[in-house]
Amino acid sequence: MLALLNITNFALISGLKVEFERGLNLLTGETGSGKSIIVDALGVLIGDRFSPELIRAGERHASVEGLFTLGAHPQAEAMLEEAGVAAGGRGDVELVIRRELSAEGRGRVFVNNRLATLALLRSLRPLLVDIHGQGTQQTLFDPDTHLELLDAFADLAAERDELAARFRRWASLDRELERLRRDEAEKFHLTDALHFQVSELEAARLVAGEDEQLEAERRRLANLEKLTELCGDAYNLTYEESDSTVARLRKLERQVEELSQYESSYRNYLEGLGTARAVLEDLAATLRDFSEGLTFSPARLTEIESRLAEIARLKRKYGGTIEGALEHLAASRERLRQLERTDERAEEVAKELVEARASYLEAAMRVHRARVESAGEFRRAVEQALKEVALEHARFEARVSSPAKLEAEDASKSFTATGFDRVEFYFSANAGVPLRPLAKVASGGEASRLMLVLKTSASPARFPRTIVFDEVDAGIGGRVSEAVGLKLKALSRTNQVLCVTHQAQIARFADTHLLVDKQQRRGRTEVGVEQIERRRRVEEIARMLTGAEITEAARRHAREMLKTA
Repeated sequence: MLALLNITNFALISGLKVEFERGLNLLTGETGSGKSIIVDALGVLIGDRFSPELIRAGERHASVEGLFTLGAHPQAEAMLEEAGVAAGGRGDVELVIRRELSAEGRGRVFVNNRLATLALLRSLRPLLVDIHGQGTQQTLFDPDTHLELLDAFADLAAERDELAARFRRWASLDRELERLRRDEAEKFHLTDALHFQVSELEAARLVAGEDEQLEAERRRLANLEKLTELCGDAYNLTYEESDSTVARLRKLERQVEELSQYESSYRNYLEGLGTARAVLEDLAATLRDFSEGLTFSPARLTEIESRLAEIARLKRKYGGTIEGALEHLAASRERLRQLERTDERAEEVAKELVEARASYLEAAMRVHRARVESAGEFRRAVEQALKEVALEHARFEARVSSPAKLEAEDASKSFTATGFDRVEFYFSANAGVPLRPLAKVASGGEASRLMLVLKTSASPARFPRTIVFDEVDAGIGGRVSEAVGLKLKALSRTNQVLCVTHQAQIARFADTHLLVDKQQRRGRTEVGVEQIERRRRVEEIARMLTGAEITEAARRHAREMLKTA
């Protein structure tokens, strides 16, 4: 659900924080108070166009930020993990989404404080918010949504899971057979190329870390004179000279030992001095041996240079590192082994594919028949509910289509994890007007009420997201408004619902009532939002009933409406 919306310098809003709760959240206020601006800001947050024209006049930057709590949500977690974004919370998914825009048109998207892409935001959008009203129909006109709604009504969750599993099996085998056939066509070319690569890498006898060892040896050989000089000077200073560090340390050691005969506390230093002398003597021996082993070998330097050049060439060709080249060698050996048995495996896969296709079609046909049977019941349920929301003459139909010849080879192009059906809703709001595809006929107000009906007619628990209705009550009133309010209330039991309304009959059902107002401050217009409780709700509902002048009768009516909600 949407827990918090934070808007800065957006349209008429300079700074606004709105907290939302579970259940039915209703936004009310005078016409033009800024209710739809809040909905627009939420739309921008989840991927709508964010243009510089939306930045508040006189400002250089605007931002919209929202906190979503989704609970355990494997699909969202998978999307976030693929994008490299951590899901907040322990076992639950929390999302903090922020969009920023400058007056120059430069925008940025952040998800859980990580810079993200607009593509990620739009892929998350169907899991977060569904906005309906005033031309913003995100899902209602998408036939994929139509199939989901019909399946929810028909309660096909278990059948869909089984169908999806069989589809994955069939699709996996189909891809494998396609690869095997492609391999067969390219077998000789691939085999030659792989044999060459394997031979080349085997002949090179690469060893992990070899390049680093050779680089170190090359540095030594290339700087032999400097190393000899440094070793000699360090050896003389440490040990060889009469006034060397070791000689002076021995002298110091004898003096401290003699001093300790008179003052016993100095005896504690003798062990440390002995250790220091031993370390320096060991260093001197190492310097001497290293210096004696330094011999310049032009042949060895040439050999190292040649080997490093060969390693660099192979690294560029096979993965950038010795480890990558060795992995390529192992993969090429395995690929050769597979190619050697391509024909045998292709026959096995072809047989398995025939069986998997038949199994998929059997499950898909069961789902198809269930959809066809449920489409009539769904039509009757929707048309009955449409009458309750002032669409008495509306007609609705869910049309299920499928390939004519399922056994034909090209029929598999229509196979998906949800079956081979295409479901599309047809709608007519007026008597005597033929049914047409929903996207071509429904107006904003009609579409909002239709989506409300569809989501309450289907199983709403299958759509656990924040559903927003912007002025779903357009063109209705009285008894019909109350019917809309009841449907919103029913939908809010399984979804968080945000609704902008001008109807008191709807506002009475709010679990959270938010009052939006517009004020003049220091010569500029500001939009504010306040959550109101019982007494203030009475005043607001009375205003919605009577207009600017609130009467005591209106207040009594408002109290009665709240009491019976």
